Amino acid sequence: MGIKSFQGARKQQGTVEASAIRVRDFMTRDLITFKPEQTVEEVIQTLIKNKISGGPVVNSHNELVGIISEGDCLKQISESRYYNMPMEHHTVENRMAKNVETIDGNMNVFDAANKFLESKIRRFPIVENGKLVGQISQKDILIAALELKGQNWK
Repeated sequence: MGIKSFQGARKQQGTVEASAIRVRDFMTRDLITFKPEQTVEEVIQTLIKNKISGGPVVNSHNELVGIISEGDCLKQISESRYYNMPMEHHTVENRMAKNVETIDGNMNVFDAANKFLESKIRRFPIVENGKLVGQISQKDILIAALELKGQNWK
C-alpha cells in the first residue's frame, strides 16, 4: 500500500474567483497620449522624460487612432540618417502603428497575461464606447500577480 500525503483541510478564506480579477482593476488610467500631428522628435523627448516605451495616439475626441513606440521612433531616426533627411517634419501619424489590438476592461487578468504571451505586444489599450479609458501593460499584470499571490485562484 502506498503512502498518502495529507496536508489537512484546505482553507477557503482568501479564495478569489478568477472572473473577479479584471483588467480594469489593474490598468493605468492616467496615460501619456500623443496626437497624430505631433512630431516624432516631440514623442522621443516625451518618452525619455517620462521613462516610458510608447503610448497611445488619440484624436481630438479621445478616440484611439494608433500606438507609437520607441521602435517606431528608432525607425524614423534610422531612415532620416540613411537618407540624410531632417526629422522635424515627420509626424506621429506617419510612424504610428494603426491597426491596434485592444482588450476589454472586463477581461480576466490571467487571460490578458496569455494574450501578452501569444502576441508579443507590450501594451494593450482599453477602449469603452469608442474612447480610450486606459491601458494595461505587462508590468501591470506582474503587479496584479504580486498583489494576489497570497490568495487561491479557482
